[in-house]
Amino acid sequence: MRIAIVNDLMMAVEAMRRVLAGNPDHQLAWVAHDGREAVERCARDTPDLVLMDLIMPNLDGVEATRQIMAQNPCAIVVVTASVNDHSSKVFEAMGAGALDAVNTPILTDSSPAGAGTAGADALLRKIETIRKLLGAGSSKKTAGKAPVVFHPPPQPEPLVAIGASAGGPAALAKILAPLPPNFPAAVIVIQHVDEQFAPGLADWLGYQTQLSVRLAQDDDRPKPGTVLMAGQDNHLVFVSPTRLGYVRQPLDCSYRPSVDVFFKSVARFWPGDAVGVLLTGMGRDGAEGLKLLHSMGHRTIVQNQASSAVYGMPKAAAELNAASEILPLDRIGPRLATLILRK
Repeated sequence: MRIAIVNDLMMAVEAMRRVLAGNPDHQLAWVAHDGREAVERCARDTPDLVLMDLIMPNLDGVEATRQIMAQNPCAIVVVTASVNDHSSKVFEAMGAGALDAVNTPILTDSSPAGAGTAGADALLRKIETIRKLLGAGSSKKTAGKAPVVFHPPPQPEPLVAIGASAGGPAALAKILAPLPPNFPAAVIVIQHVDEQFAPGLADWLGYQTQLSVRLAQDDDRPKPGTVLMAGQDNHLVFVSPTRLGYVRQPLDCSYRPSVDVFFKSVARFWPGDAVGVLLTGMGRDGAEGLKLLHSMGHRTIVQNQASSAVYGMPKAAAELNAASEILPLDRIGPRLATLILRK
């Protein structure tokens, strides 16, 4: 991949340059020293991936991400000194379209390319995840047998199953905000987010809604008025009609947790009514699972192009005719309230 670096600190730039130089599959496209320069460079030469710092002069990483995604969209990963210390800005950047975040690698000596750099492996893992995701965004379809559908006796409360990636945190906040505290449906969210700052995202979302928000645990049971969010690098799925759990398989997904894997588990196990929602994000994750829910008669909602930070996952679902409705972001929350409260 052709990868650009955006950072105003030369030591940080050199650390990332060494990491890229140590892998023959990656090529340094260019270096920008602030957000404004990054926006201009992307307009002239859009790379496959941008490694974006958060705190910079002239234009910070959040606004630079927003402008790049609006003008010359490409994959962006936030690379900052401390993801945990800047979690609010990380979520802002993800809301603007960044796919993921990782701590900046640190030079430990003057060794040649790739060596003497603490944190190199973490950055390379993020880059490899994006490489797989970009590959998954092609027209190639994933083959496989449809899951076996289980039909136990129905339960009264409905389920809202939501999948999101780039731009998801802000989109989720917008959707959850209008739902009342006595919302009579369980809500489960699969957001592409690293395990280390999933707790921060859950806490942040809790301030944006009247519903209770927390990370899902093994053996959790969905509960009306509660938002359970995937919080591990394994897949969150239904392991029975009433219980959730984390599983390692399948191993070849571009993202862990996977929206598709979760949606397909809903189709297999959930005994009541469900509403599937697929939001902004790059790639195709969630499209096939949403199609399965739609084919089983569940209501499915896809975010429209104009309101999506990245129109990848919603576009894939629309192309599969997986959507009962395609709506702008500001209408999805009220529509969920209407669908659920009238049941």
